[in-house]
Amino acid sequence: MRKIYLLPALVGLLTSVAAGPLAAQGVVPKQKAAPAPRAAAAGAAPAAAAGAPVAAATETPTTGADDKTTKAIDGFRSAKFGMNESDVRAAMTKDFSAKPDAIRAQDNASELTHSLLLSVPELLPNGGTAELSYVFGYKSKSLIQIGAVWSKGTDTAITPEKLSSNANILRAHFMGEGFKPDSIAMNMPVAGGIVMFRGSDAKDRSVILLLQGTFENKENNQRVLTPTSLLLFYVADAKSPDIFKLPPGQF
Repeated sequence: MRKIYLLPALVGLLTSVAAGPLAAQGVVPKQKAAPAPRAAAAGAAPAAAAGAPVAAATETPTTGADDKTTKAIDGFRSAKFGMNESDVRAAMTKDFSAKPDAIRAQDNASELTHSLLLSVPELLPNGGTAELSYVFGYKSKSLIQIGAVWSKGTDTAITPEKLSSNANILRAHFMGEGFKPDSIAMNMPVAGGIVMFRGSDAKDRSVILLLQGTFENKENNQRVLTPTSLLLFYVADAKSPDIFKLPPGQF
């Protein structure tokens, strides 16, 4: 079973992305099937065609948008941040007609968090099977994060092209959702992939869409990304997650 180690990685992502957009010029999607699938993120423009350069990394400038119109991130569908495990199981059943034996439990020995996992076909229409994870905090025992993963591990029929298409569809959706303008970032190269979209609400709860894969340098210094997985996170507090940490001074 795949271990859920998501929260520290998200802290690093938010830190690196918040530091400012990284140059992504010359990144292009690789559309042919390969051992490690990959696709490149575009900026605010439509998805680039195979072999065409993708727009540079972009970060939306602050415009002083009214908090009343800012997107509120309170969870995913019926599952809301702060719910206990019983309530989340009920939400999963309501949202996906999940049978009790289809919901798997998993503990993280290092973070001391607890998760519920569920495979969902067509979570995104025509997007293949995804695995959802609902993570409960170390101290609060309540819902602090929801994740969705698309990869060969969740769907053996998924392709690099499908992962790229899913990423572009979701990014286009989030771009119109009304997140805080100064929190929005797109097309950000990070270690092992590209942050297709990142946005936060007025309470700094975040959505992160990450296309993972391997980069390959091509002619004219273009970097080609073959996607291996697409990860989507809804996070209550990515900067200070409710996970186990050793108290200062113990070692």
